[in-house]
Amino acid sequence: MTQLEQTVREAYDRIVGLELADLALDGCIVKAPCGGEVASRNPIDLGKQRIRRSTVVDAAGIPLSVHVGAANAQDSPLLAPTLDLLTGLGPLPDQVTVHLDRGYDSAKSRAALAERGLHGQIARRGQPAPIQAGQRWVVQRTHAWHNALRKLQICTERRVKVIDFWIALANAIIMIRRLVRTAWTTHRWDNRPNRRP
Repeated sequence: MTQLEQTVREAYDRIVGLELADLALDGCIVKAPCGGEVASRNPIDLGKQRIRRSTVVDAAGIPLSVHVGAANAQDSPLLAPTLDLLTGLGPLPDQVTVHLDRGYDSAKSRAALAERGLHGQIARRGQPAPIQAGQRWVVQRTHAWHNALRKLQICTERRVKVIDFWIALANAIIMIRRLVRTAWTTHRWDNRPNRRP
């Protein structure tokens, strides 16, 4: 399934193009009622079993990498393993900005970004962020796309390999849908009746 995901991503990059200059990264906590290798009790949610998906997307919301971790872990420790999964994409642009919410506002997060040659735009704790949130909404939309596939919204799988299989399948479906949507809107735009030559 990872090979299928990679093939679909390469096709999307060739046809539409990945927008890698601006990346957005955030975590999403989902139910894991059966427990499992990475499931943990979420202290915020009455100690119920949960897992956390840390996802990085391009500027259009195309999923680039997803790392699965324990729900009781904070966002910052999952930043480095999630960014390390980007190595399969090949060379990144010279200037890459990673947009993060205030959960990543720490020296450890800034060090992880600097080690990988990435610039971080991190929302500050204690400050309102209406303007800072402008580039981060795409990762929230991708979380919604993942959760629309019910298998990822309530994760009943116990092994990380199986969870990664379902995530890779979801990513492939998301990219294929975006390819179809782009082709459809381009076709409608090119064939509109009042189009000038």
